[in-house]
Amino acid sequence: MTNPSTFSTEQEAFWSGDFGDAYTDRNDGDAIARSNLLFWGGVLKRTGPIKSCFEIGCNRGLNLDAIKSLLPACQTTGLEINSHAVKECAGKGHQVFEGSVLAPPAASTGSSGLADLSIASGVLIHINPDSLKPAYELLFTLSHKFILVSEYFNPVPVAIPYRGHENRLFKRDFAGELWAQYPSLRLVDYGFVWSKDPVAPKDDTTWFLFEK
Repeated sequence: MTNPSTFSTEQEAFWSGDFGDAYTDRNDGDAIARSNLLFWGGVLKRTGPIKSCFEIGCNRGLNLDAIKSLLPACQTTGLEINSHAVKECAGKGHQVFEGSVLAPPAASTGSSGLADLSIASGVLIHINPDSLKPAYELLFTLSHKFILVSEYFNPVPVAIPYRGHENRLFKRDFAGELWAQYPSLRLVDYGFVWSKDPVAPKDDTTWFLFEK
């Protein structure tokens, strides 16, 4: 289990604990799985076949499940701060490292360019805004080809109350900041998934696919 005393931000301790456990249990089901399959089918058409992917903040592995269903030979790896989510994800056959995005275990980042595709999906919104630069660096370093960012978007940074808690959910232009930090990236495509989509809804998220 991750030791809360090693965390540098209050957000890390929050998501590693009971609230993170409840989040993991709440986010599951056939509807989510169907939406993820359709979403990733579209993304993977743009990347072409990939042999490996690495998701930071993978939770119970719903994105990795979808990718594995579409590309059975793909090596699926994740990094997750919540030990309950780690067990759920690893139990489905994914390789999972337990730890924080801001201080990942050395084994998970032993060399640069570990995967064809690095992924941040619904995790940057929960990171302390003052600590985003190392999260972007990790995303960039893990990939040797593609980076996928799928998060809530706002043109200016804002903090949104989340289930009765303050400073636990943030919106901003994450992809724009990543691109500014690494201007050599090439934007492949981007889009928006509406919560009212009749077939494959997501929670009004924007996605951006970059190539190194």
